[in-house]
Amino acid sequence: MASTLGTFSTKPRVFILSDISNEPDDAESLCRYLLYANQFETEGLVACTSTWMKNKVCPQDMEKIIDAYAGAVENLNNHVHPDRQYPPADQLKRLIRKGAETYGMSAVGDDIPLSPGGELLFERITAPSRLPLWVLCWGGTNVLASVLLKIDHKYSPEDSQRLLSRLRVYAISDQDDTGAWVRNSFPDIFYISSIHGWNQYGMAAWTGISGDKYYGFDQGGPNFTKMEKAWIKENIQIGPLGSAYPDYMFIPEGDTPTFLYLIQNGLGISEFPEYGCWGGRYIKTDISADGLSSNHYSDAVDKVVGKDGRTYTSNHATIWRWRDAFQNDFAARIKWTMEPDFAKVNHHPVICINDATGIQPVKIEAEAGSTITLNASKTYDPDTNDKLTFKWFHYREPSATQWWVEAEVAELAIKKLDEEGRKVEVTLPPPEKCAVELMSRKPVEKGQVLHLILEVTDDGTPPLTSYRRILIQATNKKLLGGGKGGDAIGVVMKAKD
Repeated sequence: MASTLGTFSTKPRVFILSDISNEPDDAESLCRYLLYANQFETEGLVACTSTWMKNKVCPQDMEKIIDAYAGAVENLNNHVHPDRQYPPADQLKRLIRKGAETYGMSAVGDDIPLSPGGELLFERITAPSRLPLWVLCWGGTNVLASVLLKIDHKYSPEDSQRLLSRLRVYAISDQDDTGAWVRNSFPDIFYISSIHGWNQYGMAAWTGISGDKYYGFDQGGPNFTKMEKAWIKENIQIGPLGSAYPDYMFIPEGDTPTFLYLIQNGLGISEFPEYGCWGGRYIKTDISADGLSSNHYSDAVDKVVGKDGRTYTSNHATIWRWRDAFQNDFAARIKWTMEPDFAKVNHHPVICINDATGIQPVKIEAEAGSTITLNASKTYDPDTNDKLTFKWFHYREPSATQWWVEAEVAELAIKKLDEEGRKVEVTLPPPEKCAVELMSRKPVEKGQVLHLILEVTDDGTPPLTSYRRILIQATNKKLLGGGKGGDAIGVVMKAKD
């Protein structure tokens, strides 16, 4: 029953800027977004321009998709917790606005009035709230740029800084000439965006969602099966909402990583882009020694074993590594839109670790070299006949400061204490491996934060995966394990071997 399903304590505030109908992918992303609309507080849906559609906007195409959602929402509500229901279609429809019908910086200036979409964004940024506002940019960013200029001129520096500190941006690269202007003019804004040569989108992390064949990266690693048009036709383009999902032209759903990043499944922590999740992994672009660095996050890399058994190291892998799980999730939710009976479709496992149920990370302090016990035996599946598979793995990249992860982050030793793996012993690396400064090799009382992930997958159709992240702060109270340092990384790494 629905009351046994997992839930979450807060919903991220989300404002979407979309150049919908320049090609089909924005419409595809909006269809998928609506399947997760109960997880978000949607505050704006603005049709904007981009380099691909410079002089018109298409809010009417957002309306058509929300009309399709209207036929799905009643069934969707039967498959989520009663406290986390989907918003009605008319509520979402009232949030649709036009952005400026002109390209890039031509919409930004002291004497240029805000578009209807800009007015709504200004209202939502300046509205009292304890939660940040996530602006997800699927096209150009001139709506955002025009609002930032108004805030900068209307408010004192102190009030402007206070307002913008609550802003979070995830942009799908730069799709007009305002993105770079925003980052240079307002470096304090939390801003996730892949940086690369103009129009070289195959270099961007977000293309890891589906672009491996089109762009030719990591060939042999990602499994493209669940991105094939035949799979999409059979599993996605069905039912009241799925029927509004168009065939893709270039790559499907290039904009989707912006909200996959915010999905509340126990894997990601939105304030820490370096931790990694379905929406990718990003790190600070600038870490100036004076502490005045910008708040821009750009691509990081993961090392992932592909379907061919080879190891791939790429920014794209930070997303495609999760593809099987997020595509199964998509297909399951499409089934929810067509089925009112809870018992006839699949739902997500609910993870409990050391008696703590929920999606929030489990935080533990443990001495370097010590062993801790983690108990997930109370984890359950709301579909009572499903069998659960438990997979614990050390996600090493978030603890590293560089590409050469193996040299910097020693592995956690994980030992199953029962046949299923519901209960495990985890042994931390010794102090010299996780509680010393990287260059000087001096021991520190607080060493690395080590990331352990529990994946629990059921055997329903399609199988669904839930996650829980365990953050283990390695400590070294006796300051053990110091070694020979150096003034160059090669010297230090050689000394560690």
